[in-house]
Amino acid sequence: MRDPFNVGDTCDIDHLIWKSGERKEVFKGPIFDICTIERTSSDGRVSRFIEVDSPDWVTVIPWYRGEDGRPMFVMVQQFRHGSSTVTREFPAGVIEKGEEPVKAAIRELKEETGLDADPIKLLGNVSPNSAFMNNRSYFYLAEGLDLVAAQNLDPNEQLDVLSVPVEEILLSMGTGLYDNGIMMIALGFFLREAKLRPYLYT
Repeated sequence: MRDPFNVGDTCDIDHLIWKSGERKEVFKGPIFDICTIERTSSDGRVSRFIEVDSPDWVTVIPWYRGEDGRPMFVMVQQFRHGSSTVTREFPAGVIEKGEEPVKAAIRELKEETGLDADPIKLLGNVSPNSAFMNNRSYFYLAEGLDLVAAQNLDPNEQLDVLSVPVEEILLSMGTGLYDNGIMMIALGFFLREAKLRPYLYT
């Protein structure tokens, strides 16, 4: 048994790696596909696992300072069919095949809010659920916001755009309207950036 109180990084990870074998597509859908993949552990166990084959995602955190000096986020609220609830989120969407993540961020921001941004900075990217999903989720901070267009939504999109004080998001994210796990990840990246630039939330 490994010592759970061992402090520091453990570099010996070879015994944790499963080797990949045969991969089969078992479902093809409009948003993602589902595959099974055979993997073999380092001690010889063989099993099949589910893998959700999904496009990469992008989330944009639009930030500005209001006329009263308060730091603000631009957010969207919409009905989400998975949870059957209305949620309030940062603008986000799917990265199209062959599209650069930053281009997708600029496109999604403009489509959902009508805003352009300069600068737009990559804060990081993560695996949204490494247990069974194979995609990445990218997070951008958008500043220098400028309203340049009307919304240009997909056929089944219906969303409102509004500004919310950063302080409210810090206190409320993960509850009520803000019940979206990807938004919690976005806020984590924002807080890391704000540690370097405290004026983002003060």
